[in-house]
Amino acid sequence: MIIREESPTSRYFLFGLPKLATNIIIGFADFSLATLYILAYRVPIFLVAIGLSLGKLTVAFSFFFFGWISDIKYTRWGRRKPYLIIMSPILGLSFIFLLMPNLMISLSDKFLLFIWLIVWYQIFNITYALTAPYGAWMAEQFRFYERPKASQFDFTFASIGTAIMAIFSLIILTGFIGKIQKYPSVIPPEYFFSVIFFGVLVVILFYLVSFLMPTEPHFKIESNIFQNLKTILKNKNYISVNIMIGIGSLAWVQISSLILLFLEVVLVFEEIYYIIGAAIFLLGILFFIYIWRVLIYKLGKKRCLLYIFLSAIVFLPFTLLALIPMISTFIYGLLFIIGIAGCIAGWYLLQPIYIADIAEDDEKTTGELKAGIYKGFPSIFLNIFQSLGLLMMGIILSLPTITVRNSTFSIGYILWGPICSVILIIAYLYSKKYVKLDFEWEKLALNDINSEK
Repeated sequence: MIIREESPTSRYFLFGLPKLATNIIIGFADFSLATLYILAYRVPIFLVAIGLSLGKLTVAFSFFFFGWISDIKYTRWGRRKPYLIIMSPILGLSFIFLLMPNLMISLSDKFLLFIWLIVWYQIFNITYALTAPYGAWMAEQFRFYERPKASQFDFTFASIGTAIMAIFSLIILTGFIGKIQKYPSVIPPEYFFSVIFFGVLVVILFYLVSFLMPTEPHFKIESNIFQNLKTILKNKNYISVNIMIGIGSLAWVQISSLILLFLEVVLVFEEIYYIIGAAIFLLGILFFIYIWRVLIYKLGKKRCLLYIFLSAIVFLPFTLLALIPMISTFIYGLLFIIGIAGCIAGWYLLQPIYIADIAEDDEKTTGELKAGIYKGFPSIFLNIFQSLGLLMMGIILSLPTITVRNSTFSIGYILWGPICSVILIIAYLYSKKYVKLDFEWEKLALNDINSEK
């Protein structure tokens, strides 16, 4: 059994720090890469869709693979650090090449650009899977009652990274598209240096955490990698949790993608209102991750998960209120995004906590902590269901158009809320019946800790 020492504040900070960089680059890959290759580099939409779809499949199995194999061997650098040190420079380089193909090839050959996209997007997604070994530290480096705080630091840095990515896309990328269309061979300096900085930042932060974070405790895993896989597949609660993650992700991926579009397309926020809305959304997430962290200690993980589902189930149908004539949509929009921010914060805060706890629960039974494979395996369910969710979103947004307040848009921009609410009702009912997130050994350990104080 692993003996985990009490974590100083610096460890929480270091653990969360790389998420600042990874959320910048993965945020750009998820939300802006299609725009870049379609509008700026003029690659046919169908080819871009093929390239991005292949990437989703790659990341699903890469996360599982690197989480799985990182459990195998304990080196003098531990189990996880070698992957961070080797893979982070390749990740940073692939990000730079992915965003600036004209460093090496001509933008006039669209098929070559398509091949470039496929090759570097696959390399990007394979090396981004270093976050699976890195995420395994949640179970190895932190005691179970420290994990909500660790997840809070993790998600706070992730949210800041997402905000930086959004500002970059809004201010620099928008201007870049027009400039690159006029002068294909010239990379604007503000774009060039921003991309280089983000690519290098990934390497710096992962090297920083590799050298400053303590190596995880040394423990032996006698079973081989195939026995480990067999063990997690026999863990009925873990499989139930993964199914819950998959069902929930059908909705959460649409919510994350559409919330700001809802402000722009349906509520027709002017630029300053849109920026205020995006800022309130970010601040709301940062506020609510603290609230949910406190509630996890008081209510337990499962009750919090169910409350998150119920909150979203109630809030999401409020997209229908956008059909009602309003003098101003600003207040309504702000109240709506604050409610959704609270739900999203809870969902993403909880996930790494209960995955780490389930890995530790398995350790109590088998005597071996297989944190890597427990961290990596959910990516298969997550990415497959996210792909289905994005496909569903495309179908919803292709529904017939309506006109509201002199704006014409697909009725799907209104209906996505109730549809996602129905999906989360299914996730809620499934979780309530089949998912276990709180364990008896946690209660006993907390009682022992409280009795010592």
